[in-house]
Amino acid sequence: MKNKEKKWWQPENYMKNADKRIVRTKVLKEIRHFFDGKGFMEVDTPALQVCPGMEVHLKAFTTQMDSPLGDESVERHLHTSPELSMKKLLVAGLPKIYQVCHCYRNEAIGQTHLPEFTMLEWYRKNTDYKSMMKDTESLVKRCAKVCGVEFLRFGNIKCNPFEKWERITVAQAFKKYAGVDVMATLDKNPLVLPKPDKLRTLAQKSGIWCGKDDSWEDIFFRIMMEKIEHNLGHKVPTILYDYPTCLGALARQKPTNNRVCERFEAYVCGVELCNAFSELTDVTEQRRRFEADSKMKKQLYGYTYPIDEDFMDALTFGMGQASGNALGVDRLIMLITGADDIRDTCWVPII
Repeated sequence: MKNKEKKWWQPENYMKNADKRIVRTKVLKEIRHFFDGKGFMEVDTPALQVCPGMEVHLKAFTTQMDSPLGDESVERHLHTSPELSMKKLLVAGLPKIYQVCHCYRNEAIGQTHLPEFTMLEWYRKNTDYKSMMKDTESLVKRCAKVCGVEFLRFGNIKCNPFEKWERITVAQAFKKYAGVDVMATLDKNPLVLPKPDKLRTLAQKSGIWCGKDDSWEDIFFRIMMEKIEHNLGHKVPTILYDYPTCLGALARQKPTNNRVCERFEAYVCGVELCNAFSELTDVTEQRRRFEADSKMKKQLYGYTYPIDEDFMDALTFGMGQASGNALGVDRLIMLITGADDIRDTCWVPII
């Protein structure tokens, strides 16, 4: 070596976290065993896409794909999730599918964030988000059991996945942990992001600073981060469900209450583990939501991504009722091993 700096690949450094990387292999094997045993088909979809995902705040990695015929190159993006491709496979006739793949989000490395990370996604036809809740509980228990751990850990928090999981609505969590009646701040049209004034007032009363230009969504997630998320998944995992409809771009409205959508996230030791929906299948409403998100992204960041028209055509053809879930595999391994940093779960670090 040209210098005396110790490298990550030197055995005396690398082997310090070898046990966590071995757990990674066990977890990946158990994920496949779990879904194969339930009759799911494992699929493998391309990472290069016309549309990497329409979520407002996600930033993709973008590249130019050259034409072999010498024509102009075309812009493509590394997917932030395989969701749109997998839903096309539901339309094509595959009723139960899963995929373990690398996804890409152009954001800074953090304690629980990687710009390139491993995602597990699975979809079921003719089901709703309640099926996804059951799948999630069963999968996490199986992975913990095969790895021989009784508790999931992060920092000084531990959580027993084998006990009955807590279930709490978003509205209940806002009242319990922030003293905020978030439902009272919603617009009469549940599909539209509300004006921020009411929520800003309630947030400030709860001791949360709000900027004068903050949107309702900005304030909502600031309350989540400062008052709610770190309280979830203590002692047992928490399923946080029934988000305001305006925050479920790909989720269907709850039939009994159109102000909320059938979306949930699972939290373990204060860490978000997965995000799941009863899928939105109305193509007209899906286009309206995509266009609204695209407009907001343009306003905030000065750019946007094209709508995947092939996906819209598939929705027009008909996907039928379905549910889906996206789970962060690296985070699950962190929680099983008690790792302090998500990079300790990877075979080779991102440099």
